[in-house]
Amino acid sequence: MKYLIRTYGCQMNVRDSEAVGALLDAAGHERVAEERDAELVIVNSCTVRDMAERKAIGKCGNLIAMKEGRGKGGETGKVKVVGLMGCAVKRMGADVFKSLPGLDFAVGPRRFGLIPRLVERCLAGERRILEVPDADEVPTGLDAHPDTSRGQSGFACFQSYVTVLLGCDNRCSYCIVPDVRGHEYSRPAREVVAEVAALASRGVREVCLLGQSVLRYGMRNKAWTEADAPSPGGYTEAFPRLLEALNGIDGLARIRFTSAHPKGCTDELVRAYREFPKACRHLHLPVQSGSDRVLAEMGRHYTRAEYLAAIAKLRAFDPEFAITTDIIVGYPGETEADFEETRSLMEEAGFDNAFVFKYSPRPGTRSAALPDDVPTEEKERRDQVLLADQQRRGLARNQKLIGTVREVLLEGPSLRNAARWSGRDSGNRIVVFEPTRKLAIGELVQVKITEAHPQILVGELA
Repeated sequence: MKYLIRTYGCQMNVRDSEAVGALLDAAGHERVAEERDAELVIVNSCTVRDMAERKAIGKCGNLIAMKEGRGKGGETGKVKVVGLMGCAVKRMGADVFKSLPGLDFAVGPRRFGLIPRLVERCLAGERRILEVPDADEVPTGLDAHPDTSRGQSGFACFQSYVTVLLGCDNRCSYCIVPDVRGHEYSRPAREVVAEVAALASRGVREVCLLGQSVLRYGMRNKAWTEADAPSPGGYTEAFPRLLEALNGIDGLARIRFTSAHPKGCTDELVRAYREFPKACRHLHLPVQSGSDRVLAEMGRHYTRAEYLAAIAKLRAFDPEFAITTDIIVGYPGETEADFEETRSLMEEAGFDNAFVFKYSPRPGTRSAALPDDVPTEEKERRDQVLLADQQRRGLARNQKLIGTVREVLLEGPSLRNAARWSGRDSGNRIVVFEPTRKLAIGELVQVKITEAHPQILVGELA
């Protein structure tokens, strides 16, 4: 069948869609780029935020209408089978068919490897097939070892996502991820290294290692075994040891990873950053709040001081080290004083960028039982205040880079101005410049920065 996968949500979902696509390719199905050409359409859903889930369910509804000849203007396209995968399926369970009675199949996390067989069952006449894992189910097959090194890459031919940690055990009060993605499971290190080596042999220059709390890699189950060679550098922690192994892969230029927790910012991690040049000088380190009281209510398991100490470790060896974060405004009971503590933490941390989200309760989480007592208009005000603060702060951080030379991995012509090229430096900052010679996507070039904006650097080929 000709198929298309629509993906909503985080990078983990992008990678999951890739893995399913690789399986469908192996089963003889053919990828297409447009819904009008697809006979099979799978929607990969997110449920972390209410709006993300609604978008995925809405897309499924539109596709089902097309399949049944109820599309806008009578449009039907070629779609014959519509499936839903991902976190929303785990949250909704069998109720998904109440919302989408025309859905052909629904499959939750850690069961994605079944999708080719589910498609066969649908073609044989079965409908409303549900596959949802138990809460403590250990991933197996593709879901445990999602090696798609021979499939398409995550976001370009020279970059790829690689899942190293599935699930989460942090149990933050507002987050549904542990319920829908299950307990932590670390992929064996030898499999991760083999996958990245295969990607590098195909021309991938940069990999991004994925995990809900990636620095916990190897903590719940062993990632390194007694049969593995010891660390040449004497690393004892699983994640820094993984960085050591990946740093030695020929052809690989950069290693990124996301997302992190401040408890993982150990001395060994800092040493790995210092010793392994392929480890990018950027870390996405969600803080969520600057108030110790709110952090305790959220179950984040660190204080404001501990978070700032983690940042200080990273900036001590490289003042240009880029730190980005997530913030929630309007958490139940957040006072104006709590909000001002968040503002002051953000100023002290000197974030390079910040993603601000207005709190919304998710069913089944601890915080959902609390009164959502911060008015919508106040959440919006706090959101806008923090974004304005970050625009100013981001500009100040970037202005300090004027005159420096950045190594930039080229992503191609700029989307906003085709006369310019665009790429990212090690700190994940967007750098644009006018080409003065023939360039290639995936090439590493040196760019001297001549101009700074809050989220973009402008320069010239050095």
